[in-house]
Amino acid sequence: MWDVGGGAEVRGHPVVTALAQVVPTTHGVDERIDWNEPEEIWGTRFPADYVAFMEVYGAGELSESIGILLPVPRPEAYSDGSGLKDETANARGTWEMCGGRRVLDVDPDSMLAWGVTSGADIYCWLRTGDDPDVWPVLVCGRHANPQFQVHSPGMAEFLHRLLTDEEFQEETISVVLPKKHSFVNWREQQRRLEAGLDPSTGEPWGC
Repeated sequence: MWDVGGGAEVRGHPVVTALAQVVPTTHGVDERIDWNEPEEIWGTRFPADYVAFMEVYGAGELSESIGILLPVPRPEAYSDGSGLKDETANARGTWEMCGGRRVLDVDPDSMLAWGVTSGADIYCWLRTGDDPDVWPVLVCGRHANPQFQVHSPGMAEFLHRLLTDEEFQEETISVVLPKKHSFVNWREQQRRLEAGLDPSTGEPWGC
């Protein structure tokens, strides 16, 4: 465990450590998840990089456009307090509405959402086996081409590439990300909103 400067300490996952070199941890908060709870809800363990992300950053907004979801319901949470439930249902519904197995031959029950963008893209794991660390990342893209994409395992690796590879951005997200990357935990978003500030930037609205 070590400090990467200006915020939380990175706890031992190499890809989350690499991500912390790109995205400041200043506004990250350890969610202190009792992982027995989400494991009971979903009947599975969770990937180690996601566990580490929840310790270093927590749930909140990445680069003003990507919402990282809590693994458990918290009604008091800013934006989406349903945990993974609502966006998982949205991803499965989108897959079915857009052609189901005809467009992507997967079991819809294997989809488990962990992120959503302001452009209505949903990022999921495909639970393809018992080892969560090898689950591929599924993009359910609003304007992505193709709309459904399967990428190599690791949400942290996916996010690192998304933030550092402009060509990959064009393929996998329906909004333009700012050049300066940031993360704001949902608690800080809530504090800013209550103070009359833009939850994403901390600046007065319109600035």
